Formats: sequence, structure tokens, C-alpha cells
Amino acid sequence: MDIPLSTIAVVGLGTMGTGIAEVLAGAGREVIGIDIDEIATAQAVAALEASTARAVERGRITEEERRGVLSRFRTFTDLQAAADADLVIEVVPESYDIKQQVLRALDGVVGPATILATGTNALSVTRLAADSAHPERVLGMHFFNPAPAMKLVEIVSSVLTAPTAVTAVTALARELGKEPVAVGDRPGFVADGLLFGYLNQAAAMYEAKYASREDIDAAMRLGCGLPMGPLALLDLIGVDTARTVLEAMYAASRDRLHAPAPVLRQLSEAGLTGRKSGRGFYTYEAPGSGTVVRDALTPLDRKPGGGTERGAVRSVGVAGSGTMASGIAEVFAKAGYVVVLAARSQEKADAAKARVAKSLNRSVDKGRLTGEARDDALTRITPAPSLDAFDEVDLAVEAVTEDLEVKRQLFAALDKVCKPGAVLATTTSSLPVVACARATTRPRDVIGMHFFNPAPAMKLVEVVRTVLTSDEVHATVREVCATIRKHPVDCGDRAGFIVNALLFPYLNNAVKMVQEHYATPDDIDAAMKLGGGYPMGPFELLDVVGLDVSLAIERVLHREFRDPGLAPAPLLEHLVAAGCLGRKTGRGFREYAARR
Repeated sequence: MDIPLSTIAVVGLGTMGTGIAEVLAGAGREVIGIDIDEIATAQAVAALEASTARAVERGRITEEERRGVLSRFRTFTDLQAAADADLVIEVVPESYDIKQQVLRALDGVVGPATILATGTNALSVTRLAADSAHPERVLGMHFFNPAPAMKLVEIVSSVLTAPTAVTAVTALARELGKEPVAVGDRPGFVADGLLFGYLNQAAAMYEAKYASREDIDAAMRLGCGLPMGPLALLDLIGVDTARTVLEAMYAASRDRLHAPAPVLRQLSEAGLTGRKSGRGFYTYEAPGSGTVVRDALTPLDRKPGGGTERGAVRSVGVAGSGTMASGIAEVFAKAGYVVVLAARSQEKADAAKARVAKSLNRSVDKGRLTGEARDDALTRITPAPSLDAFDEVDLAVEAVTEDLEVKRQLFAALDKVCKPGAVLATTTSSLPVVACARATTRPRDVIGMHFFNPAPAMKLVEVVRTVLTSDEVHATVREVCATIRKHPVDCGDRAGFIVNALLFPYLNNAVKMVQEHYATPDDIDAAMKLGGGYPMGPFELLDVVGLDVSLAIERVLHREFRDPGLAPAPLLEHLVAAGCLGRKTGRGFREYAARR
């Protein structure tokens, strides 16, 4: 039987509660806004007046529609105002004591058919429901901030929730123009369950001084296409809020990946909670401002090259014949470098150059490149059948298979062929750069240059220094990155560097959710795209990257950091063993039509 939800009370008129009220009133519902703080109720009304005025200015609604929205929003400071509500959504602070107090009070106010929804993103819905007089009508309705813009709503059922209540709020979410995802009761649910583990790892990475806050954030924006870096996102969410969510997740999972990084406690206790306080991981122009200002940790502007005496790089050798090698060769050739593209045979080298030509032709067809620029770039690339052609290059970049022994043998060969002073770079994404360096007699000249695929399009290069890499080589590679219009981020020589060390535990945790039958790949992908702003869901990305590649990287991370939480999910291992590797085999977490 359908349950009409025409009058809805929102308890707690902070940023989230006000946003939810705006969505509801805009969709024609009568909204009762309740907050014990009169200032909060006044601010909620002012916020709704301002947002609807902007909507009129932008032509999204008419002035008449605006008046209708405002008339449907009434505010009160007493829970008794919710007496006639069909649905009550509480978004009070994330505290069991506060939320249970509100729900118990509502039991004595609302009618027996009223649904009670908690907006928690961290606490147990089951525990909250169990303390209610009618646990069957309590469920979770987790909106994302800002509620008017974000499409995802997680509908959270406990073992006590009546199916009719779930059906009613799911229908409401769709009528509001949202995408409801049904999930079970566990801390963080889907989106925050995956997101906050990733944010926590980023905070720990920063705390360990492995990379600067700017480089961590730039790496995840440019390497994964995320709208914000993790540390900037923690400041936006609130460092204290993140700590609360992680503590709830850790209490339930005992997974060390969810144990809040100590820096989160230190910042929270110091009152440095992010944008709302004016300072968190970054410093802001004023409390509530999103404008970052320079502080003591802001890096000084570095001039390319750093004033070193090492000779300029004019010619580049690229070793390999695959997609990455040809992409890197294209990048250097378009930037004006003379490029030697070496493979194991002349035929393979010619095929790699042909792949570059095909890519350049596509750029010409799309108007991104002139025909003259294409011809100039191709003229600068010389295919060669062996590494012997690298005898005069200033920079040698290897892009061969991700096998340490193969790379060590290649670096031993480069050591013999390349002239003194040449920089030797590996594009490895997961192997120790120092192991390649030790295969040579000149480890000071060896560095990591981790390009991202497709190299011509992706702006990020992780510049990986070993303990043996010289300052001159590091400065030279940063200068080269500037010349080829890539964004370099500095990191040390440890498994995963920045991007993969943060990305693959997140992907692994998504697989564990499916393995535990908590949510489907479709729901998880939808949650991360709609709730986290990710360009691809984790299962879409796993199938694109290749499940075998993903498994190999996760094994490397687990082996290096020895954290049980990093152990690859058995489901991933089973799919790889079955030959289900993703798009390249036609089946991974999903099935794909055969390519013609």
C-alpha cells in the first residue's frame, strides 16, 4: 500500500538540513523545519530566500514558483510541530545520544504511521531504531552535501525496517529527482564507506611526510580525474566530521585502514577543522571561505631546472613498443624533442611509430593539431631495432612490461649504451625504482617518471626519487615535465607512489563490499559517481584497468606495507584465476560485447 508523504519535517537546520528542506519544498512538499536554535531557523529561511532568488535570476524558476517554495517552508523550535508529518528526517549532530533523544521524543509526538528517517552517515541505523518505540518505521535516508545538487540518496534498511517504509521513501527520493540506492546498515554505507577509507589513507600519507599536501591533491585530481584532492575534500567535509565517521567505521570493522590517522585527531582537537574554521590541512581566507591562502607550508615557486649545471635535455630515447611507449614518444615529439623509439625489432619499432601517427591523425581530425605540427612531430621520431640507438640521448625512458627482472636487465643494458650524464628513467607504477638503479653503475642518474595512460592526454607525472637519485637529475626531470606540459608531483620510492597507493585500496574495498553481498557493482558504481563525483565507478575502472593488473598492484602494496586490510579480496583473485580480466577479455565484473 502506498504511503503518501506530503508533509515532511526536517529536524536540524544546519547546512544539510536546510539543503534537504530546499529540495523538498521545491518538489511541492509541505516542509516543517525544526531546530532548537532560533538563529539556525532564521538562517535556514534566509538561505532558502537567497537560493531561490538566485534560481529566479538564472531563469530556473519563476517568481511565482519562488513564492510557492517559500510559502511551503515553515520553521519552529519545538518538536511538537512535527505532529502531523508523514515523514520526519533528522539531521542533528552525529551523536548516538542526541539522535536517540530526538527519535524517542518523536515517538511521543508523531502518529503511528509516520516514518522516521535518520540522516546519519556514520552511526548504526539498527542501534538507533532499536531504541525507538516503533523500530519498524525507522530507516536511514542519507543525502549528500550539497543536497540540492547531489543526486545520490542512500536508503538504509536495518533488520527491523518494514518494507513499506523503504518503498515509500525510495519513491519519494525518485520524485525529488534523486537516485536512490538501497543499502544495508553498516558504518559509512557505500559511498562514505569507500570514500573515508581513501581520505584517511591520504591523511596518513601526508602525516608521514611522504608527499606534500599540494602534490597529494594534484596527483589524485590529475591522475584519477577527481573533482577535488583528498586533503582539500577533508577540509570541505570537516576534519572533525571525518574523524567521527572513521571512528564509527573502525569500531565496526577493526580494519586498520579505518583507524583515524593521528593528524585528524590533532587538527580536530586544535580546532583546525577545515574550511568552517578557516584552517585545516590548508589555510583559508576566512572561516567558511573556500579560498586558499599562502601559509608556512605553501611551497615556494620553483624555477624549472633549479639552477643546476646539468646539460639541457634535447634528445630522448623511449624503450618499448606498447601503448604507453608510443604515447610517451608522442608527448616528447610534440614538445620538440628528438625521439628515438626503440623496440626488440625494427618491425615492432615501426609499428609503435605507426601507432603514434594514428594518434596524431586523430588529433588533426578533431582540430587539436595542425597537419604541419603532426608532420613535424613524426619527423622527430626515429624507430630503432635495439637500445644501441640510445648512445647519444640525454634522457632514456623505459616503458616495457611491469616485470622487475625485465626492467633490471634493460637498465643494465642502458648503463652500457647511454653516454655519461644521461638520465635513466623508469615508468614503473608499482616496482621499486632503486632496484632498477642498482642494476647500473650510476644509480645517481636513475629516477622514476610515472606517466599515466593515455600519456598524451593525462597531465600527471609522478617523479620518483630514490635515496640515491641526485638533486641535479631530479631538477632536470622536473624541467622536462614543464617543457612537455605535464604536472610533476614528487614522491619517494615506495609501492604505489601516490596515486596507486590511494586508489587501489579503495578499489579493493569496493570488491569486498560485493564479495560480502552488501551491494551490487551497479549500486556501488552509481554511489561513487553520484555521491563522490568520481568520473567512473570502481567496477567500471577495474574492468578498464584489467583485473590482473589491479591484482598485481594490490599484491605489491600488501607485500610492502604488511597491512591485513590491504590483502587482495578473494573475489578478485578468483576472477583473475578464471581468466575474467575485464574489458580486454570480454568479462570482468561485467560482460562486454565482443569487439568487431
